[in-house]
Amino acid sequence: MANQGGHQAARFFASAFAESLAASLTQAAGLPWQIKVLERSDLSAQSGEAIHFRLTVEGALQGSFFIEFYELEVKELASKVDNSLLPVFEERGEALKKLISSAAEGLAASLSAEFGLFTCTAERVSGLAFGGMQVFPLAAFEGEQPRMSLALYFDGSLLSDLAAHESGRGRARKRDSSLDPLNLNIVMDVELNVSLRFGQRQLPLREVLELTSGSVVELDRLVDDPVELLLDGKVIARGEAVIVDGNYGLRVTEIPQPIASHFAR
Repeated sequence: MANQGGHQAARFFASAFAESLAASLTQAAGLPWQIKVLERSDLSAQSGEAIHFRLTVEGALQGSFFIEFYELEVKELASKVDNSLLPVFEERGEALKKLISSAAEGLAASLSAEFGLFTCTAERVSGLAFGGMQVFPLAAFEGEQPRMSLALYFDGSLLSDLAAHESGRGRARKRDSSLDPLNLNIVMDVELNVSLRFGQRQLPLREVLELTSGSVVELDRLVDDPVELLLDGKVIARGEAVIVDGNYGLRVTEIPQPIASHFAR
């Protein structure tokens, strides 16, 4: 059951990376790209030297996954991405690394709310053996035309973390099922007051009475620390303060626990 949960979470992770890589390709090449996760593919049919990049995940998730390209396709892709006819492949490979690094950053940003905050860094590697790893074949399309085949390989550490996350979601779903008697649908349109907390500070009454216009109160939160979103005094989300049409807003980066659980009795 854990293996099945890990596979489902890994496939979700792979799909998110495929979308992020497609977005980076689209931006770099100036043409729309799509990358899809396939059910199966005959990777043995590929020809030419395999080129591998390792993406190391650190933070809320730990482990590595690898992306596999093939040289002939990469050379064609590189000429589109860097708009160059340079014959030296290593220079084109560096452009590809930058593209993958951009996709890795997009992946971490898009999945932070789902898995928690993590970083993802890319480096080119060689001499790899993928025995025992979970593989997801991908197909890349430029517009409607298939252009490239590639594959993602997940190591055991990352699969274990993803399986643990999926197991935790399963337990959360069981807890959430206990909310059914509350029949939340009846009160879905009730407006609730939420507030942002940039920090707090305990002050003795003497200092409170001494506050005047121009007084400065130092809070217990650093500038780079996340801002908290509170509902009835409980933290339901954390994130970054932003400006929206001249008003303060919050870009959510973390949901500590399912919000519905705050309504459980």
